[in-house]
This record gives sequence, structure tokens and C-alpha cells, in this order.
Amino acid sequence: QLQLVESGGGLVQPGGSLRLSCAASGFTFRYYVIGWFRQAPGKEREGVSCISGSAGSTNFADSVKGRFTISRDNAKNTVYLQMNSLKPEDTAVYYCAAAHFGSLVLDESSYDYWGQGTQVTVSS
Repeated sequence: QLQLVESGGGLVQPGGSLRLSCAASGFTFRYYVIGWFRQAPGKEREGVSCISGSAGSTNFADSVKGRFTISRDNAKNTVYLQMNSLKPEDTAVYYCAAAHFGSLVLDESSYDYWGQGTQVTVSS
């Protein structure tokens, strides 16, 4: 059974850092682009970042460029989202998603499987 499980969310002060993890099981991990999306209260879900199966290519939303990095460990079937210099507007539920041999796009319609999400709250 294909499964994506996010972890690492929590409450952090503005300017702080968090690292989210997305652990995958039930499929050939290296064949999938993994993306991170987020949804703030009252807003549509938006793409944050994604990484190719080989980890050779990445893509970031303009709102997080220079603050967030994405990486993956195919031996551990895990993708990481390192979030630095966090702002209150980064507050959202963060989801990871998988796209089989997908393109590096931040369009949620391109992704086949989704995790349940992890809450990130940036507040003093």
C-alpha cells in the first residue's frame, strides 16, 4: 500500500527553522518526483518545492527561494524540506505528494499520491 507520512511540523518563532520529513513506502521511490505543498487557513493549496527522483533537479516557489531547501535520501525513502528564516505567512498545513516520472512542476494536479499533512505555525 502506497503511503506518504509527513513529520517535523510544530510551532516556531519568526526567523526560526524547521525540517519537515516525508517518509514513503509501498512504491519504487526513486521513480517519483516528490513535491511539498501547503495550505493556509482560508487559502488554496500552493506548491512550495519539488525534487526529481535522482535529486539532481529542484524547483521552488518564489515565496520560499533562498529560505527553503529540499533534499532526498532514496536509501531511506525520505524527502526533507529544510525551512529557514520562517515568517508568519509560512504558517500552513504542509503536504508532501508523489508524481510517477513526473515533471518538476508545482501544480497539484500533476501529483498522484498525497500525505495527510503536518501543521507548521510561525508565531511569536
